[in-house]
Formats: sequence, C-alpha cells, structure tokens
Amino acid sequence: MMVNNKGRLFILSGPSGSGKDTIMRELLSRRKDICLSISSITRPPRQGEIPGEKYDFISKEKFETMLLNGEFLEYNTYLGNYYGTPKKPIERWISCGRNVLLEIDVNGARKVREAMSGVLSVFIMPPSMQVLKERLTGRSTESAEAVSSRLQAAIDEIGCANEYDYIIVNDNITEAVNNLEAIINADRFSYKSMENFVKEVLESAKSCDWKAVGGIRQ
Repeated sequence: MMVNNKGRLFILSGPSGSGKDTIMRELLSRRKDICLSISSITRPPRQGEIPGEKYDFISKEKFETMLLNGEFLEYNTYLGNYYGTPKKPIERWISCGRNVLLEIDVNGARKVREAMSGVLSVFIMPPSMQVLKERLTGRSTESAEAVSSRLQAAIDEIGCANEYDYIIVNDNITEAVNNLEAIINADRFSYKSMENFVKEVLESAKSCDWKAVGGIRQ
C-alpha cells in the first residue's frame, strides 16, 4: 500500500538581516518538490523583480475583487498598496501532496495560522543582535536611522519567536538550509502527516477475518 499524504504549508519568518530569503532560495534550488507561495501585491515591480517569481503584481481593482470573494488567507496594506497571500494555489498544491513554503512576517503568520489548520512554522534567528547589526550595516544601502529602526523591529519580532514550532539560528547558510530541510523531511513521518495512511490501514483491517487466518486476536 502506498502512502498518499497531503502536503503541508511551511511558514518561514524572521527579522530583516536574518537571512531567510537566502535560505529560502537555496532550499528551493535543492528541492523541486516544494512550491513557493506567490504573494499578490498592488505596487509596481522594483528594479530586478520578476513578475511571478516571488510576487504577482496586480491592480488594486483585481485585488479588491479577490478580497471580496474571500480568496486570501491574509492580507494587509502598506503605503497605500495591498499585499496578500492567495488561498487557492496553496490549497491545490497541498491536496496534491506538495509542500508549500510561505515567507511572511509575524503578523501575517498569525493570520495564516488562524485561517488554516495544519500549518508548521519556522522562525529564522540571527546568532546575535551584534551580528544582525553588522549584516544590516554591511549592506550600505540604508541610513543609520533606518538600520536602527530595523534593529528595533527585529527585537519585537524575536519576541514573538515563541509562537513558532521550530527555531533555526542562521550562523551558517548551508547549515541553516540543512536544518530547514531536515524539519521538512522529518515532518513527513509525523502523525499529522501519516494520519490518513494510519486510518486507511485500520479501515482495510475491518474487512479481514483475523481468527480465520490465525491472527493474534482470539
């Protein structure tokens, strides 16, 4: 009998500078069996952003129609633009046995967990605040005020790490990706993932006469 499990939605969160985007890209390059949840947003693409790679750039009118139809697991607004996580692709992939990776902030993660059962969440931690500061300042793309703001936001986000199922400390990218992959692999054998298979075995057992075939029940 083949095990036919449903997939699982994996949430990945962490402060800016934790390396979650790099970890996610490396994992997806290794694992073609994992789908990436594409967010729908209404702002224009930035330089280097490819439509459909991480974001689906749509009009506000289309977003609001989808919103009225209940097509988002969660959404928010920022600087006058909508950002949301479409529900249908995730549900379709999971029903086909595919795992889905969703990179989202702690507030969005709360909304997704409320809207959908069976979600497994992973929080990416920097090894220390000093290392995080060095990573953010090393980018040389933001002012000292912006870096300070990101560090304060990071403290707030790290304070929510207790809401997550697993914590990965990103001190080394390869090791962090290996740890995330280990979590995904191990989840295949959790009871939640194997529940349908266990039920199938028990259901098939009802059709057998165990006394007639020398079963252990007498």
